[in-house]
Order: sequence, then structure tokens, then C-alpha cells
Amino acid sequence: MNFADQLDPELRVVVEKLPTDRPLNLNEIPAARAKMKKMVTAMLEGLPAVEGVTSQDQFAPGLQGDPAVRVRVYRPDHQPSKLPALFWIHGGGYVMGDIEQDDRLMKQLVTRIGCVAVSVDYRLAPEHPFPAPVEDCYAGLKWLFAHANQLGVEPSRIAIGGASGGGGLAAGLALLARDRGEVQVAFQLLIYPMIDDRNVTPASYAITDPRMWNRESNRLGWKAYLGRDGGGADISPYAAAARATDLANLPPAYIPVGALDLFVDENIEYAQRLIQAGVPTELHVYPGAFHGFDLFAPSAMVSKQFKADRDSALKRALHDSAR
Repeated sequence: MNFADQLDPELRVVVEKLPTDRPLNLNEIPAARAKMKKMVTAMLEGLPAVEGVTSQDQFAPGLQGDPAVRVRVYRPDHQPSKLPALFWIHGGGYVMGDIEQDDRLMKQLVTRIGCVAVSVDYRLAPEHPFPAPVEDCYAGLKWLFAHANQLGVEPSRIAIGGASGGGGLAAGLALLARDRGEVQVAFQLLIYPMIDDRNVTPASYAITDPRMWNRESNRLGWKAYLGRDGGGADISPYAAAARATDLANLPPAYIPVGALDLFVDENIEYAQRLIQAGVPTELHVYPGAFHGFDLFAPSAMVSKQFKADRDSALKRALHDSAR
């Protein structure tokens, strides 16, 4: 059975309309970034504004002489007391994307979850390969903890999260925060995270459709991020979390992924290893769903279920722990 035959019927309609000319050609990264931005802008056009949330850009000091890192802070207009916070890392395969693409999502989560959100504008590969992106994320996270009081944030209830490459950075950031011991993360929201540079799972071979994030785009994304081909020796777990040998004492994790996602096998294995290490972990695999399905087909039933499950998990993690 081929990829198209396995798609959820509502998602298949969307996929059939996608161009097959490899719109995100990572061999030409500036053009790929421009195309992605245009695609995201088109998807968001015409959607109603999210009211009741104010955003403001700030700058976190870079670590060890690195440049300052822009972070965008989202707060409810009427914030009655201290709230939990979500530190968010945008996706884009380590080479694309920006804060703006998740502007609407952040405002929605602030409203739905009852939290403050901080989105980080990390440097992108290949101009800035590992460790620059994850160190930028760490700098932003440290800034959030340092400014928790003035932001009205409860420092014991700060979650980190991201999608795709952002989910990979969040997984690496969780490991980095655990090992450095300077900040205590309460929860990790790893949305179909890009965490294994080796590209050797059955799913990594199976997903070759040019309309998807596929084997070739994944190979190029990792090569840009690592500064060399993936799969080699001595790859840091802070770059590719699946490389970590010790997953103990990490924050509780939530991992949702589509069954037709290139990352499904590595995500299932990572969830299993977290559980084996004693980390409270929830894994959701959505039948017939491809990488980024919730963005491309937000009104599909499977996408609505994905968003409801995500929001419920985040709300439980950030609010139930305070009881």
C-alpha cells in the first residue's frame, strides 16, 4: 500500500493539492525559506485575530559572547496572578522558520491554557550550525527564568516545547537544562520532533513523497545543522536527542506524531526509552496523518483531535501540578 492510500481521507484531499515540485528544496536554502514563509502566510491569511493577548519583543543576553537572542513574550491582557509559562521553539528543520509563523498559535495557547508564552528567535543553520541554535534556546530559557517575577510567571511551572525541528531543539534543550542544573523545566512538549540524524528507521525510508518532509529533505536538514552528514560518530545528544544514552531525570514528556510522519519510528522509540528511564511520558500516534498535518489541514477531524489532546496535556502539566 502506498503513502497516498494510507492517508486519512480528509488529509488526502489536502495533500493532492500540494505541488509535487519539491517546494522546499533545501539545496537552495534562502529560496526554501522564502517559499516556506509565503506558504505559512497563505495558510494564516483570512483567519480571525486572537483577541485578549499582547505580545512584545525582548532580547536575552547571548551566552559566552554570542549575540543577543530575540524572544517574543505573549501575555493575557488581564493577568490576575502568576501564571505558568510555555517556552516555545519554532519548527523548520533547523534551517527555516521564524517567530512570526507561530504568532497565532502562541496567542491561542495563552488563551486556551491560561499561561504566558515566550517564543525564541534562534539562529538558523547552515549559517549557524550546532551548537548555536540550541545555545540560543538555552539563553532564552535562562532569560525567562531570570525575568519570571516581572513577567508574572511561576518559575516552578515552566514548560518547553516545539514542533518538528523545534521539537528536536526542545528535546536537546531538556537534556542541556538537566545536565547544566541551572534551571528546572517542568514539562517538555515534543510535537513530532526531529531527533535522530541517522535516518535509518523504516519510516525514514518509507516517506519519500516530494510533497512531504521526506528522506532527502531530512538528510539535508541534518547536514546543515551538524555541519556534516548525519549518522556519523560522536554526534552530541544536545543536537540529536535520540543519541542520548541517559534519559533519566528529564521532565515529563508529551509526544504526538502522525503514523505517516518520517519521524514516527524515532518518536515512538524515544517515548519508549523515556518510559524505561522512569520519565512520565504520553505518546499519541495519529492514523493516516503526515508531518505537519495539523498546519496543512487544521479543520480535519484528526487535526482537531490532535489540538484538543495537545491542549489538554499542556493544561494538565502546567495547572494540575500546582494543586
